[in-house]
Amino acid sequence: MQDIEATIKHVEQSCKHRGKQLTTKRKIVLRALIHSNKALSAYELVDYCKEHFDANIQAMTIYRVLDFLESEQLAHKIKVSNKYVACSHIQCDHDHGVAQFLICSKCNKISEQTIDPEIVSGLHANARQEGFTVINPQLEISCVCDECAKKESDS
Repeated sequence: MQDIEATIKHVEQSCKHRGKQLTTKRKIVLRALIHSNKALSAYELVDYCKEHFDANIQAMTIYRVLDFLESEQLAHKIKVSNKYVACSHIQCDHDHGVAQFLICSKCNKISEQTIDPEIVSGLHANARQEGFTVINPQLEISCVCDECAKKESDS
């Protein structure tokens, strides 16, 4: 929990430096995303905040907080499941680039990677050749993590 508090302090300072405010509710939701170590929906966050932090935060407030966290690149929305995760680069002060998520289809474990800028440029170019404009190049790749693969092979 100490690492989480250090992360929250770092984020608070970064927000202040950019003229943004990490309000109490924003801190609680961000703390919940980091503490849970998994993707959570807005309604799961309502329950998680209540259970782990004794905080009653309404779903509409959670959605507003998540919008803020996304806009500040502190959290990401996993579109395939409509859930949110804390950014794994939350302690970095540089541009995070385009996120790629490896998602275990068995246990829902998620690993965030950064896509090579050349790959992103290629995706944009290929889309343009086909008459499309890329709106969001975030990739979500369905995988099986090593732990689940091992469990399958052991059974």
